[in-house]
Amino acid sequence: MTQIKLFCPATIANLSCGFDVLGLCLDNAGDEMIVRKVDQKGVRITKIVGADLPLETEKNVSGVAALAMLETLDELDFGFEIEIYKNIKAGSGIGSSAASSAGAVFGINELLGRPYSRKDLVQFAMQGEKLASGNAHADNVAPALLGGFTLVRSYAPLDIIRIDSPEELYATVVHPQIELKTSDARSVLKQNVSLKSAIMQWGNVGGLIAGLYTKDYDLIGRSLHDEIVEPLRSVLIPGFDLIKQTALENGALGSGISGSGPSIFALSRGKNTADQIAKAMSDVYEKMNLPYEIHVSKINPDGVRIL
Repeated sequence: MTQIKLFCPATIANLSCGFDVLGLCLDNAGDEMIVRKVDQKGVRITKIVGADLPLETEKNVSGVAALAMLETLDELDFGFEIEIYKNIKAGSGIGSSAASSAGAVFGINELLGRPYSRKDLVQFAMQGEKLASGNAHADNVAPALLGGFTLVRSYAPLDIIRIDSPEELYATVVHPQIELKTSDARSVLKQNVSLKSAIMQWGNVGGLIAGLYTKDYDLIGRSLHDEIVEPLRSVLIPGFDLIKQTALENGALGSGISGSGPSIFALSRGKNTADQIAKAMSDVYEKMNLPYEIHVSKINPDGVRIL
């Protein structure tokens, strides 16, 4: 095999209570990528469709992730070309950079005969995230590679736990068409939090994990509360409070900021409820005359996949 075509999924990170440690993988929103083995050594980005992103390997998240991986292997007498077909807008809050980083390392790993496991690949994809946001976080690349929900228990050493999703769990994500850079969204955060807020956040993280394992949808909903980050970031997102309130009034288990925003997610039980939430969210932005995109998705159990 000398060429592979991939679906590189979008992701929702943080999930309200799990800043930088929790994420989930979406099923029907994502990029496509072609990775091929070529005679010329190194990694080259030869085509990007759908976004104005750098082709230079060292300036592109997929190139940086791929190079990080190749540095750990014996020198190869061949190289790789990457074509990227972007459907996830940069700065959307649903893991645009993570999709590219995860796809690149997954594709090269497949063409090399899988020297690394999917979990091993996370550490390389994180280097793409470092280029994109200044921080090598794993809450998007882990679910993009592993599927389902992922918990980053530790960054040093890296310890990631994958969690299956309850079958009827759906995500609705609305993206108001403004760009909110991760670095800007991080700049509003406080470096210290009160013990009272931290205790509340720990309880919600534990509750969400317990709810996923026991398939307790009500517990999942009760746990989707962010005491620390959302109050600071929500002011950057137009109509956030109204969108969240609307989602809850239309049956959402819980709702919050997707990643660093501006996308807003809601989790719900069953596709009918997820579709109803999507319509209600759409109505809010229609009345505000604000362009938006919306996705309704099951939780993707597989992560990056071959097309």
